[in-house]
Amino acid sequence: MKVLVIGGGAREHALCRSLSLDPDVTALHCAPGNAGIAEVAELHPVDQLDGGAVVALATGLGADLVVVGPEAPLVAGVADAVRAVGIPVFGPSGEAALLEGSKAFAKDVMAGAGVPTARSYVCTTPAEIDEALDAFGAPYVVKDDGLAAGKGVVVTGDVEVARAHALACDRVVIEEYLDGPEVSLFAICDGTTVLPLQPAQDFKRALDGDEGPNTGGMGAYSPLPWADPKLVDEVLETVLQPTVDELRRRGTPFSGLLYAGLALTGRGVRVIEFNARFGDPETQVVLARLKTPLAGVLLNSANGTLADQAPLAWRDEAAVTVVVASHNYPDTPRTGDPIEGLAEVAEQDAPHAYVLHAGTRRDGDAVVSAGGRVLSVTATGSDLAQARDRAYAAVGRIRLDGSQHRTDIALKAAGA
Repeated sequence: MKVLVIGGGAREHALCRSLSLDPDVTALHCAPGNAGIAEVAELHPVDQLDGGAVVALATGLGADLVVVGPEAPLVAGVADAVRAVGIPVFGPSGEAALLEGSKAFAKDVMAGAGVPTARSYVCTTPAEIDEALDAFGAPYVVKDDGLAAGKGVVVTGDVEVARAHALACDRVVIEEYLDGPEVSLFAICDGTTVLPLQPAQDFKRALDGDEGPNTGGMGAYSPLPWADPKLVDEVLETVLQPTVDELRRRGTPFSGLLYAGLALTGRGVRVIEFNARFGDPETQVVLARLKTPLAGVLLNSANGTLADQAPLAWRDEAAVTVVVASHNYPDTPRTGDPIEGLAEVAEQDAPHAYVLHAGTRRDGDAVVSAGGRVLSVTATGSDLAQARDRAYAAVGRIRLDGSQHRTDIALKAAGA
């Protein structure tokens, strides 16, 4: 099978790494990719948002499967363009991807499906914003209705901060605060069948102790030793399957990766948000634990044959990912700094720990930073404590001027 992956972040590196280990994959391509992905796939330049350009590349390569990684191309309808020429594609249609592209659309689908979520208001005027903030009180949860690269949500006790964020958005969703631990659960779908993966937890705040601004994610771990063993079955029954059924009823079947961000509240499971693609950095730890070869599963999703998929096999190991970010992230990050120590990790920590590239590029013989989140250092171990130790040992070998990372990823869970 020839596979083309669209995207260039750590999520795509994790996907490419897993696909490169699949014996059914005979050729692996990625567009545009990054410096790390270049080690496992052939890179090609492409405008990720241009469906015609992606189709031309896939056709020229003779791709048997196209995997669209990021949300922006999905919302732009790139998967539709590929599907229209008869190439199997893993990723939802532009219409179905509105589940992530519009918070208001997602709330409407959840209402139709009877999916438990936070009470909310959709606001477009200053008066509506003030009314919603007053109705819910602190802590305030304010979400940009559109795509914001994981940084469109503000959770704050300060009403002026909440109001300022809301006023900066064209349309905004203001909702009640959900207490309790958060869980990320991915499910591979084909419009009808829903195949859940193993749950993970990510760390959204920039600083230790869940302090600082929201980010795209500073680390993750899986499994969750504190979670109810029946959690996945419950979420499949009350959230994932009803959502997929509702979208099919509306004539917009969801095929691809459905991501449910969940809060385990005192009143039960509640959906915080849906995404229409693999989440970063949770993908890094979930795929590290997946034993079943990946390409066939994604192809079954693309072809509508997930019902024929054998049950997924999982490694007993735990996995931890620590994100190394640029100076000043999540504000405008500094880029172009050389990254050293990658060879040392490969020599001394493999196969238990490895580096997945996010924002990197080649500059001559050097690898330099090219984004806010630069690397995802991922490790496996017999339990979370060992995986965590291995991940941080590898982080310690990496040298990137001004870089930052959290030191408490999976710390509480490892002691559980």
